[in-house]
Order: sequence, then C-alpha cells, then structure tokens
Amino acid sequence: MTKRYVSLPEEADTGMREFINAVDRRLSSDEDTCSVVEDVLIDLSGDREAYERWQDGASVSAAERVRLQSYDPCNTTLESEYYAEKDEAQFRRSKHLQWLWRQFDSLPIADNVEFALRFRRMLADHLFEECGDDCRFFKGITFTYGHNITIGDNTVVHDDVHLDDRGKLTIGDRVSVSDGVHIYSHDHDVVDQTEVRNYHTIVEDDVRLTYDAMVRAGCKVGENAIVGARGIVQHDIPAHHIAIGMPAKSVKIKPGWEDVATPIDDAGTNRQDERHLAYDLPADLEVFDEFQRDLNQP
Repeated sequence: MTKRYVSLPEEADTGMREFINAVDRRLSSDEDTCSVVEDVLIDLSGDREAYERWQDGASVSAAERVRLQSYDPCNTTLESEYYAEKDEAQFRRSKHLQWLWRQFDSLPIADNVEFALRFRRMLADHLFEECGDDCRFFKGITFTYGHNITIGDNTVVHDDVHLDDRGKLTIGDRVSVSDGVHIYSHDHDVVDQTEVRNYHTIVEDDVRLTYDAMVRAGCKVGENAIVGARGIVQHDIPAHHIAIGMPAKSVKIKPGWEDVATPIDDAGTNRQDERHLAYDLPADLEVFDEFQRDLNQP
C-alpha cells in the first residue's frame, strides 16, 4: 500500500461538497453555460465586488476590464477554436467547460488537492463524451476539445498531461497516466503541414504510461502494458508488454503473463491506417494557410 486515506475536517468537507453539487446542478440544467462558468470563476477568484462595480458603470482600467470580461468564456478564444473540422455544435458547450477547467487550475484553490480532484471529476462528467467512476485528474491537464474523450473507471491522470482529442481518444479502466505524458489523435502531412489527419487512439485497461511518454495518433497501447519514461509510441504495443525507448520497443513481457502475451518478436505493428477518421469540411469554408509555404516540388 503506497497511499494512505486522508479526510478533511467535517465543516470543510461539507462546504466543498455543497459548492460542487451546486455547480453540477447548474451545469445539468437549461441555464446558459457561459453564465454558469462566469459566476463560478468570479466567485472563486474573489472578484465579485469589482465585477459588480464594473457592471454598475464604475470606471475601470483597460487591463481590469479585460480581466473581468474574461471570466465569461464567450469573450475568449482557445487554440482548438480555429480548427476547421471541429464539430461546431459540440464545441460551443465544451469550450465553456474547458475554459472553466483551465481557469480553475490557474487559481490558488486548485492546489487544494481534495477539493480540486472532486471539482475536476464533476467537470469531466459534463465535458467528456464519457467518464467512469472514481477517476482522479490532477493539475495542468489540457485537451483539444474534451468531447471526444472516453475514460473508464478508476483511472488517474497526473500533472501537465495533454489529451489530444482532435480525433478520438479512448482510455480504459485503471489506467495510470504519469506527469508530462502526451497522447495524440491527430497528425500532419509531412509535405503540407496544413493537411490534418485524425485518428482513434486507444489506451486499454490497466496500462501505465510513465513520465513524459508520448503516444502517436492512431496507436493502441494494449491491456496491462507499460510504456517507460520518455518512451515514444510509434506503433501498437501488445498487451502485457513493457516498451521503452524512442521509438518505444517491447523489451519484456510482464512476469506471469508470458503464456498469454504476443511474443516479443511479433511486436511492433503499426495499425494507424485502420484507425483513421475521415471528416468533411464545409463547402463554403474559407481556407486559411498560416504558413504560406511554397509546396511546389523542385
């Protein structure tokens, strides 16, 4: 046993539970999500008095006005907002929830681990396509959209992890995602960087992705496998294998699973193309190439 049970004083626990339940009820209602997010961020930031003075017409500096306006996610933009293939209807709501998640993490209260874990777990139910029971989400986790993520039961995602769901991302039960891990579901053409291909990336049950590992779009990490620190997954990792390196290669099968695992010599298949996700762009889309490179071959 590497952890011990920690309990909060009853009064603190009650206050946290009441606050999180209240936000959960508002997000589950027909109330405008922008308004809910704005209210929560104003109060958690301790800026209610300044906000109401501004709303009453008091003079504020340009910097203060930007700060107060930015509590409302409708007055902000995210990088993923510029992606041409995004689902506009889904993104409208997930953007607001992602803004709340990110801004919450920037507040001092986010260092209160027990409160923060409960708050993010509640948000995950509203933001992700599906989130299982008893998941733990630590500080600094980022997403592309959030609504293309499915996570199973009792999974833990540690600090500063990036879950790219520009395509689709499925993470199973009891998965451990260590600090600094990046899991991708999109890739770029090697010639034309503006050509994006989306994939379904899969991390199966009981996987451990250790520090600073990266999983390439369209790969699958099989059940009960381990990817070593800073390993770069460029192809499927079979169930029960331990893979290390750049690119990550299977070097061992977990002791006790040798009879049911794929032999080491048969590991290393890239099945990215099988998990490609096609998408259509609007016919009237105004194409924007931020690089303006000459793609003509010599």
